[in-house]
Amino acid sequence: MTTDNTQATPTIRLRSDGAVDEEALVYARTKIDAVVSRPGLPAVTGEVRIVRAATHHADRPWSATADLRVRGHQVIAMAEDATGTEVVDRLHDRVRRQIDKAAQAWDNGHRTTAPPWRGGSRQARPATEPGSTAEDSRTA
Repeated sequence: MTTDNTQATPTIRLRSDGAVDEEALVYARTKIDAVVSRPGLPAVTGEVRIVRAATHHADRPWSATADLRVRGHQVIAMAEDATGTEVVDRLHDRVRRQIDKAAQAWDNGHRTTAPPWRGGSRQARPATEPGSTAEDSRTA
C-alpha cells in the first residue's frame, strides 16, 4: 500500500510504502519539518519516502530515502534500520548534515564550475613570484 502525506509542509512530500503505521508517519513528518524549516535556511523542496519491507526475516525491514533540493543543490540521503523511529532518526541526522553542507557551500561561494572542456571558463595561472604577471613567468 502506498500513501501520500502532504499536510504540514507542501514543499516536502512524504510518501510511504508497505505496512507503515500512522504513528511512524506523524513522527517522520515532525522530524522532516524540524530539519527543513530552520531559520536562515533557504526553501527546501522534494520528497521523503519511508518503506517497510513485507519480509519479517529481514534484519532491517525499514528504509527511508530523501531526495531534496536546496537552492539548486540536490541532497540525497538514505537510511535502513530495524524500527520506524530509528530509521527516521537516522535519516533526520543524514538529511540535516547534507542540507547544512549544501547551504554552507552556497553561502561561501564554493560553487562548482564546469571544466574548460565542458564550456567552463579558463582561469589564469597564478604568478610564480610576487609582483610578476602570469605572462612573465611563462616567457622566462
